[in-house]
Amino acid sequence: MSNIIILGAQWGDEGKGKVVDLLADRFDIVTRYQGGHNAGHTVYIGEKKFVLKLIPSGILRGKQAVIGNGVVIDPGALLEEMDTLAKTGIDVSQHLAISNRAHVIFPFHRMVEKVSEGRADRVAIGTTSRGIGPCYEDKIARRGIRVADLLGPGFAAHFDQLWKDKETFAKAFQIEVTLDYAQVKADYERFAARIAPMVVDAARLLNQAIAGGKRILFEGAQGTLLDVDHGTYPFVTSSSAAAGGACTGSGVAPTKIDGILGVCKAYTTRVGGGPFPTELHDEVGERIRKAGKEFGAVTGRPRRCGWFDVPLMRYTSAVNGFDSLIVTKLDVLDEFETIQVCTGYKVNGKVTDEVPATVSEMETVEPVYETIAGWHGSTRGAVEWEKLPDGAKRYLDYLAEKVGVEIGCVSTGPERNETILIGGSRFSKLID
Repeated sequence: MSNIIILGAQWGDEGKGKVVDLLADRFDIVTRYQGGHNAGHTVYIGEKKFVLKLIPSGILRGKQAVIGNGVVIDPGALLEEMDTLAKTGIDVSQHLAISNRAHVIFPFHRMVEKVSEGRADRVAIGTTSRGIGPCYEDKIARRGIRVADLLGPGFAAHFDQLWKDKETFAKAFQIEVTLDYAQVKADYERFAARIAPMVVDAARLLNQAIAGGKRILFEGAQGTLLDVDHGTYPFVTSSSAAAGGACTGSGVAPTKIDGILGVCKAYTTRVGGGPFPTELHDEVGERIRKAGKEFGAVTGRPRRCGWFDVPLMRYTSAVNGFDSLIVTKLDVLDEFETIQVCTGYKVNGKVTDEVPATVSEMETVEPVYETIAGWHGSTRGAVEWEKLPDGAKRYLDYLAEKVGVEIGCVSTGPERNETILIGGSRFSKLID
């Protein structure tokens, strides 16, 4: 029985939510293993649009959903998301399990992040200011409050100690604190009462499920290039968004993972600051943005758009060990006469396919492009490989050859059924 990791192969926003929703029926449990409510997974079902921020996408299929220990949770945001889904007839409480070892986000984490991002002497990372980074900082500094602590008898004392640390921080930066800490504490005690029935030892739950022959789908947030270790540091998120994070963020051993699937767009996008070698600052980039409706699911921010980047994809494939790629938004390129693909970087006059480690080096990169002919026909809604225009098939085969990983699935539109599953692929064997 296969246990599979699905994660973003670029800078996030690749369409993982749709893919997880599509495949969830083939699995027993869907688990989220890192990130917070700064990452939105958008799923379209007919006329309905669902934006899931913390709850794994499998919930829309009525599957057991698990929020792992690697996630940081804003209980207020989680309960708001649950209430929104309840209005559509989805009773999340019957299907959701929350790790007792996940860390908790508080309002003062948002305060700290806004101050950090707004400092005049610092280049802004472009975060969503939802307190994700500062919560992870407290986790690593071993002063954070976990879900188990939130529910435990020592919460009040632990909370008082943590908010005093933040008060000291605020005074040091001459920040006027407007938070009512007594009210915040009361709110979180109320939140705790609501989520308590869903709190479990998630690692135990998952390992027992695997031992019982159940299949688990591990759902990543953001993308590999935002991984705190392997991404375009410091313009990254604060968690392990690569495949290794699935194990540390869920408590399931690497030996229990049977396959890793990477999701990428037929082009490239990113949100926020940081280097982006193939970014287009002209009407072509705007054309991709409009055709792909490239605006953040959570923030609504316009995404930066550019051509497909082979060196970056080779890098993320090596870091994650992709068995297969899922290419999304192929239909966005339907109207282009020609398509550019970055196959290498020119750095100091020399061509390389190595991804530089520093921002300063990345910003000096000059992309080396190959021009690919477009296709004269629509790919929108195609569900069979044979139905794709020949040019589209050639483009996908070209990308697979250049990256060195098969393409096992192609998304041709936002809805579940607008997808091609390629028979005989490693992908098809993993999901069967």
